[in-house]
Amino acid sequence: MEERKWFKEMSVYQIWPRSFCDGNDDGIGDLKGVLKKLDYIKSLGVDAIWFSPLYVSPQADYGYDIADYCDINPEYGTIEEFKEVLDRAHALGLKIIMDLVINHTSDKHEWFKKSVKREEPYTDFYIWRKGRGKNGKKAPNNWMSTFPGSAWEYNEERGEFYLHLYAKEQPDLNHDNPKVREAIKNVMRFWLDMGVDGFREDVITQISKAEGLPNGSPFMPASRGLSHYDCGPHIHEYLAEYREVLKDYDAFQVGEAPFMTPKKALTFVNENKKELDMMISFQHMEADCIMIEWMHLPFNLVKLKKTYNNWQTMLFHRAWNVNYLENHDHARIISRYGSEKYRVESGKCLALMYSFLSGTHFLYQGQEIGMTSLHYDKYPKGSNPWTQFKDVSTFCVRDLMRKFGFSEKHILKVATTAARDNARTPVQWDSTPNAGFCSCEPWFTVNPNYKEVNVEAAEKDPKSLLNFYRKLLALRKEYKDAAIYGEFRIHLKKHKHLFVYDKVAEDGSKLTVILNVSEKPVPCKKVKKFIPAGAKEIISVYDGSFAELMRPYAGKVYYTPVK
Repeated sequence: MEERKWFKEMSVYQIWPRSFCDGNDDGIGDLKGVLKKLDYIKSLGVDAIWFSPLYVSPQADYGYDIADYCDINPEYGTIEEFKEVLDRAHALGLKIIMDLVINHTSDKHEWFKKSVKREEPYTDFYIWRKGRGKNGKKAPNNWMSTFPGSAWEYNEERGEFYLHLYAKEQPDLNHDNPKVREAIKNVMRFWLDMGVDGFREDVITQISKAEGLPNGSPFMPASRGLSHYDCGPHIHEYLAEYREVLKDYDAFQVGEAPFMTPKKALTFVNENKKELDMMISFQHMEADCIMIEWMHLPFNLVKLKKTYNNWQTMLFHRAWNVNYLENHDHARIISRYGSEKYRVESGKCLALMYSFLSGTHFLYQGQEIGMTSLHYDKYPKGSNPWTQFKDVSTFCVRDLMRKFGFSEKHILKVATTAARDNARTPVQWDSTPNAGFCSCEPWFTVNPNYKEVNVEAAEKDPKSLLNFYRKLLALRKEYKDAAIYGEFRIHLKKHKHLFVYDKVAEDGSKLTVILNVSEKPVPCKKVKKFIPAGAKEIISVYDGSFAELMRPYAGKVYYTPVK
């Protein structure tokens, strides 16, 4: 029997602070804006808020380059304002999760500045190496950054290279140094003592590097060296040490890890060893690409179903995972797996698809109203669409694709489904200028469809995607024995358009989810045999029963009680 925990039954709403809501009208989202919208967040039926980094940062990677772990970025507010949000959220019954980014810091962090100067105890807080070659200016090894380019940057003042698996402004911490680990534990205690309820831990499986930092395979053009730092030699030892911090708190840890598989997840989250409480994977976001979104392919439902089946069956009664369709790292899901032509219908279909899977449910800001990606390839002639991008990784990939000979037209087209910028446009609150995000010039482009796609309009429409999500999250809790803890049983594994599965509770009751995840109508005879006799329909994309043909993005969920 699956062990029942409060964090397993939650729905978590992710806020990317810069684009959520501007409370002081300076064009940048902030804590005042969050405070103003807490009642709205609570109305969705979610149980927690995950904040992408709020800490002091020069914003080279929009908060994932942290300059001070124990203070709030002045653009977002103050510690006092954060405490006000925390207290109000708790009063509403909402838990607060902080983003813990400990693989790297900003190069503006005091730790790094002192490490450059070899001031103790910070001399070895980062991974420094002498360069190769006669003049010592050749990188210490051949590792490549995740943001394409060398993983090494030379620092003139120190006369050595430092490792950065991401942007050059994000030097990697040296977790082999026990003083680094103690400093991280102090950061964790700082926020836990304040009252936060847990951490989402960024690229957490990359904090341990192989001894000697050997060269990576020369055949890997990007992320070369990955095998020497992904799930490195001391990863379990270090995570166990950080886990000890939580023993005095009612809090939890969510691990985020690129290249995660169910088999690997079981080494971190299982019934005997719980270094983390759950794991975030990217595999289900590869149904329209090869490994990374920029290597784009047509959406493949069969590939997606295989991924879901692997995670749901391999982890069942053994470990726990996170289910999400959108976050700050991916373009909007309707523009990828759904259809902007059938924006509301496909949004509802995709919501049904993942909301009854076992795992903690995550929802990203704007997803609940069906926000879509920007179309960078459709800008007027003579304009420069690249001025609309902000994300450092977008520019890195663009430059790499140019080197490989891809046309600007192709790069911009792929950006609609690949660039992280798509998830970072301001939330569309109403139809007033700038979508009600602010009255001044916003920090980033507002999607032009805001006059039709906004919270205010969705609130007024009982059939909106917003109100559909509210009903859906309530049903997920009502039928949690099957939805959250039930066994996953998939049907029609190879069908290109239909996704049909059961979630069977321990007492034999079950939910049956039937979806047409495509714009093409599908004959209903394919699915009617899976609708149990005496089953009750509990939610549907369209009103009415299935006709001879399932309409585009049609979907229903049935409940069958114990006989």
